[in-house]
Amino acid sequence: MSALDDRQLQDLRARLDARAARLSAEIASIDAERQDSPARAPHDQVEDQGERGEHRLREAVRHAERERDAEELRDIEAARERMARGQYGQCIDCGTDIPPARLQAQPWAARCVACQEVFERSHATGVRLPPVL
Repeated sequence: MSALDDRQLQDLRARLDARAARLSAEIASIDAERQDSPARAPHDQVEDQGERGEHRLREAVRHAERERDAEELRDIEAARERMARGQYGQCIDCGTDIPPARLQAQPWAARCVACQEVFERSHATGVRLPPVL
């Protein structure tokens, strides 16, 4: 069992719930934008290549934002499940208590800092940003 007291757990549960509500609203907004997108409906104006490219870029960014939000929602649901099992606040890899300050900063954290660093190194996406010119 984690070293968190009932008041801390209630506060963290409320923070998880509030964050989940914001993320769900953002995902719903992105989905609504997609439904109302000019790309989905016939339009009369002629777009040039630049406008089409810009539109595709905006769509790609919104898709990435939606995926990020959905992933965070999955992490929040997993944190809620750990709460229900009495395992919240314990690292899922090594079993040690996750410091309360880490949980305050990221209530859905599933790993202690050391295990999170190992996880991130072993699950690197390989995404590299182009150099700024």
